[in-house]
Amino acid sequence: MTKRRFEMYQYRSALVRMRQGDSDRDIARSKTMGRKKLAQVREIASELGWLSPMLPLPDDGTLATLFVRKDALPASCLSTLEPWREQITKWHASGIYGSTIHATLVRNHGYTGSYSSVNRFLGQLAAQQQPDVPLRLTFKPAEAVQVDFGAGPLITDVYTGEIFKTWFFVMTLCWSRHQYAEFVRDQTVATWLGCHRRAFESFSGVPTRIIIDNAKCAITKACVYEPNVQRAYAECAEGYAFKIDPCPPRDPQKKGIVEAGVKYIKGSFLPLREFRDLGDANRQLHAWVMNEAGNRIHGTTREAPLKRFAEVEKSLLHALPAKPPELASWANIKVHRDAHVQYDNNYYSVPFHLVGDDLWLKATDTMVTVYREHEAVAAHVRLMGKGLRNTVIDHMPPEAQAWQMQDTQWCLSSALQIGPACHALVHAMFSDHVLIKMRAVQGVLRLKQKYGSIRLEAACSRANHYGTPSYKVVKTILEKGLDQLTTLSAFDALAATYTQGGRFCRESILQ
Repeated sequence: MTKRRFEMYQYRSALVRMRQGDSDRDIARSKTMGRKKLAQVREIASELGWLSPMLPLPDDGTLATLFVRKDALPASCLSTLEPWREQITKWHASGIYGSTIHATLVRNHGYTGSYSSVNRFLGQLAAQQQPDVPLRLTFKPAEAVQVDFGAGPLITDVYTGEIFKTWFFVMTLCWSRHQYAEFVRDQTVATWLGCHRRAFESFSGVPTRIIIDNAKCAITKACVYEPNVQRAYAECAEGYAFKIDPCPPRDPQKKGIVEAGVKYIKGSFLPLREFRDLGDANRQLHAWVMNEAGNRIHGTTREAPLKRFAEVEKSLLHALPAKPPELASWANIKVHRDAHVQYDNNYYSVPFHLVGDDLWLKATDTMVTVYREHEAVAAHVRLMGKGLRNTVIDHMPPEAQAWQMQDTQWCLSSALQIGPACHALVHAMFSDHVLIKMRAVQGVLRLKQKYGSIRLEAACSRANHYGTPSYKVVKTILEKGLDQLTTLSAFDALAATYTQGGRFCRESILQ
């Protein structure tokens, strides 16, 4: 049997009974100590005069100096791994397994000890380290809320048959533990801001600060000391007058209250429930929060969260602003070579001279505004579909504007200004049953810039006369100067002479 280790109160109890006259046999029957140990205690106590009822009993420190076993003290022998202490300490700190350390020592350093020696040595290193003692955070009423997302269930919409993944947004008041929860389909900035607004309206007030994780919809760059806050979230904080308190990276314990709330929803609400669609899921969740979750006795506060909230915390929240702040998403975008920017899979035009520039885009529920620094350079009604394009003609370069403006009516009107022959030729070209001759017509009208309206009208008249209304014919007439030859009436008379029989032609003899 191993030797028992006795506490000081057991030695004191044995001394008291010895002073009362009990024998070692009687004391041993109480299972306090064995007779052999009691004999040792009695011998030492007699030598020091502790058995006299007239003298006070010694304190625990004095008893410990005499009765603590030497084998209970830390061993003073050196480990066989002492020569490699520094290296093993570094390996252990970096998370290398003890079995790997033992194999490396055997392979590279000729160590002959067992793995148990390594294991005991690592245990000594762990005992020497300062324990990581977490600090339990406490909060005053209305001082703070904690926010987080949790993975929700797959929901099959019974009306459309669509199957989609969900998340649930949770905002928990740190003092009362009352919470707001909502199912959503994504974790975008717009969803994040909308959930905040609905949570504040549910609480009928705003807390002083919001403790969050480092989600991309809130923090663009996580950092222990100076994290970068999403521009849209910063504007929301200014509008509702709360302060953002991001947790350090990889330290979720700093928002343990909402972490527990997320686990509670997963464990208590989600199992064994069915949802017809997203709206039905949110209705069930809201009813559960206000009834079951809100009226349970919380394991930490030992009170119902809804009761604590209604009686104390609700009245201490900051009042909601008279006019709710505009919730907008901001994005840093680059102008494409076609003078458009892309946002949410749709395209919006900007002035063409900004091609290649980096701009800021502000998107609300109804509008999309593009900024160069603080200056608004374009504004569009927000498109609700996918792959749609919203183009303002004035944003395009002059040649592109001219191209877009030159439709069928514009071409006919421009041709009529040149002359009736040009108008007739353009009308005939548009009457083609096979080809859309928009480019050909525009080419004819552009010949005015080189040859003038008079020559172009004459060329069109000549082409119409011979039944060849085309861009190539008109261009050839102008290039060869045929429009400047004899008038068509004289030319027709000459042609009629040869057609009806010339001066030197013999009459044909029909056989």
